[in-house]
Formats: sequence, structure tokens, C-alpha cells
Amino acid sequence: MSGKKKLDKKSQKILFASLLGSTIEFFDFFLYGTVAALVFNKLYFPNDDPFVSLLLAYASFGITFFIRPLGGLVFSHLGDKFGRKNTLVLSLLLMGISTVCIGLLPTYSMIGLWAPILLVFFRLVQGIGLGGEWGGAILLAVESAPKERRGFFGSFPAMGIPLGMLLGTFSISLMSLLPESQFLSWGWRVPFVLSAILVVIGIWIRKGIEETSAFKEEKEKGNVVKIPLFETLRYHWRAVLISLGAKCVEVGPFYLFSTFFISYATETQGFSRTTALNVVTVATIVTAICMPFMGMLSDKIGRKRVFLIGTIGITVFAFPYFYLFSLQSTPWLYVISIVGLGILWPPIAATIGTMFTEMFSTNVGYTGITLGYQTGSALFGGTAPMIATILVGAYNNSWIPLASFLVFLCIASLISVLFVRNSQSESNPYSEKRTIDDKDTDNQISG
Repeated sequence: MSGKKKLDKKSQKILFASLLGSTIEFFDFFLYGTVAALVFNKLYFPNDDPFVSLLLAYASFGITFFIRPLGGLVFSHLGDKFGRKNTLVLSLLLMGISTVCIGLLPTYSMIGLWAPILLVFFRLVQGIGLGGEWGGAILLAVESAPKERRGFFGSFPAMGIPLGMLLGTFSISLMSLLPESQFLSWGWRVPFVLSAILVVIGIWIRKGIEETSAFKEEKEKGNVVKIPLFETLRYHWRAVLISLGAKCVEVGPFYLFSTFFISYATETQGFSRTTALNVVTVATIVTAICMPFMGMLSDKIGRKRVFLIGTIGITVFAFPYFYLFSLQSTPWLYVISIVGLGILWPPIAATIGTMFTEMFSTNVGYTGITLGYQTGSALFGGTAPMIATILVGAYNNSWIPLASFLVFLCIASLISVLFVRNSQSESNPYSEKRTIDDKDTDNQISG
């Protein structure tokens, strides 16, 4: 069968390009989140109350999510009109420049109020760049995939999320071996500045790939629309709403299991910074390993089933996760992180991109999946660490509100995804020959 054939060189190159670019973008993005609770609260948002400093640092992390939809709309408009390839190169360049600037930025003690203002500005530029990355990377992979292997191909850009976080966490873990004074002075800056090397490599590789055949076909047939956003909202508004709901369980738990995890482990539960970072690193390795297998499983039993397995799993595990966290045991800390982030989250993250892609026509694919994904990230991702931090302060460090919040996110996604029909790629993959006229009735949304 063709699904078992060895990948040709072109497919390998596309997979590598989508994976590498996504990894670099998310490395730059998560690097900020890792450092926010360790450095930025002290150097850029100093306050007599450490809780206020931490909350401001998380706010600077979360505000980016609200600019990502704007970046997504700009880049998706370009991607649907002019192609995926050059748009992805531009987003990577924008992300790289802003990350290096953060690494070189003077602190509050040096330039006063300008320090947090410029930090937030460069963080917003990061958000604009990342807003155009994910949708384009998913389309680059899925539109280039054999029909029976879309789930596997779509898992590679998703794999860039844990790999990017792994690189970010590992680099900060390495630099945190320095004495505290040196780490706060210059050690944390090194990964930000050195990310420029990765960006140059990523741009070089992406410049060498071809535009996807699906986009070329739509362009040749004259199906490129003037304003993809209007077309998406007119014909795919149900898909956009469902994708918003589905994002709750993909993005919220991820930031609770990673970004919030570090501050909660160190500030509330008494674990060392090194232990917290090492736990996230190990769990993230497991996440990255599981991703392609979940993609392959979705090619066999459908995206919806795999997605629901992960969603139900996190729902059931929410209360045990935070209860075991509260025991302040290092072995249990590894176990709950490996199970939550490493095993239960990959079925969701590995399939959501391909599932979203199959909801939208090729000529508005970039806009459609980006609109739902980035808006969902803004509403449920960037706010998750802040909401969790507020809950910890409001309920005297009780873990029960945190577990309840996690369950709420899961249930919201569970209800939304129930409206998605089983993936047609189980037997009849979506045809890329769909036109503007028939896309309203040929999407995968019931009702």
C-alpha cells in the first residue's frame, strides 16, 4: 500500500522544514515563558510584593496571545493569496529578530520604565511572528502529504511545540547551573542571542522547499479569493467556532503543565528551580516521542477519536495530577508530568492541526485554521497561567480550584469536538479539488 511506502526525498525535506521551522519559532516563544517566572519578574517588573512581580511577568507572557490573532490574520491573508512558503520565511525572520532583541535588552535598573515597555513591545512582535507560523507549517505538511498519511505529516509541525519548549527549557536549565548572580546578570541572555543561528538555518532550509501542490492547483484554477477572512466567516463560521472550543484542551493544559508548572513547583510547592526545569525537560522528551505515533494512529482510527482519548484522559487525571503535586515528592512530580504532558496531551496536539485543516477549503485553509487556532490560544492559552496564579492566591494555595479549572477547559473542548464528524481520511480523504461553490456543504461539521 502507498501508506507503507518509504518517504521520498521531497517529502522528507518538507517534513524537516515544517518541523525545524516550527521548533525554532516555539523555542523562541517558550524561552520567554520559561524565563518569565525566573528572571523577568525580578529584572523587568520589580515590586515589593513578589506575587505582583510574578503576575506582571505572566501578563507580559500572556499579552502576546492577544496579538497572535492579528499576526495570524496578516500572515494567513498573505499565505492564502501568495502561498505558504514565503509567508513562513517572513514569520520566522520576524520571530528571530525580536528574540535576539529581548536577549540584548537593558534591565529596569539600567533604563527604568523603558525596560518593561520595550520587553512587552518585542514580546508583541514575537506574537505577530508566531501568529503566522503554526497554520502555515501545518498546511505545508498536510497539503504535501499522501491522503492516507495526513495525520502523520500533520504531527510534525505539532512536534515542534514540545521540541521548541525542550530546547528552551534545556538551555535555561544549562545556564541556571551558573551562580545566581551570573545567571541573572548575563546567563539567561545567552539562549536568546544564540537563537539567531537557528533562525538563519531555518530560513535557509525553508527557502529551498517548493510551494505546496494543493495551493498551486487552487491558484491555477482561479480559486484564490480576494479577502480570505470574509470567505472563511461566510462559509466556515461553524468550523471556526468549533475550533475555538477545541483549543481549550490543547492550549490551556499545555501552559498549566509547562509555564505555570515551573512557578507553582518552585514558589508554592518548594521544589528547586533545577528540579522543576528537569521534570519539564523529561516530560517534554516523552511528548515529542509520542507525537508522530499519535499522528499515525489518527490515520487509522480518525482524528476525532484520538483527540477525544486525550481529552477524556486529561479530564480524569486533573484531580490526581494536582493532588500528587501537593505531596511535594520529586518522584511523583516526574510521574504526573510524564503522564499529563508526555502521554495524555500528545493525542490532542498531534491531531488538532490535521483535524482543523480538514474543516476548511484549500483556498481559505491558512486563514481558517489560523483564525480558530490563534484566537483560541489568546482566550485559553495566554490567560491560563495568570488565572491559575490568581486562583492560588485567592484560595490560600489550595490545589482544588486549579484542578477544577483544568476540568472546565477539558469539558468545553469535549462538547465542541463532539460536533466534528469522524475524519473522512479514514476511508475517503478530503479532495483538494473542492471549489468555492461546494465548500459550504462539504466541510466536516455536523449540523
